[in-house]
Amino acid sequence: MQIFSAKDAKYGFERLIVIAGAGWVPVAKHVQRLVVVLAIEEGERLKALETPVSHQTKEPHTRKRANDC
Repeated sequence: MQIFSAKDAKYGFERLIVIAGAGWVPVAKHVQRLVVVLAIEEGERLKALETPVSHQTKEPHTRKRANDC
């Protein structure tokens, strides 16, 4: 896996896109990985793995004490 520096990603954007077309490429700035450039297919695959979030929230069941009203 090739890691691009932010500067290389900026000035070599076309090359970055070609390499990312095969999967994904991390981009780092000052040795810290900041972002990942993904191929559309890889992004769609990851999105399909997400679990749907329920819009209904349940409050945890709590036991009432004798002195609770």
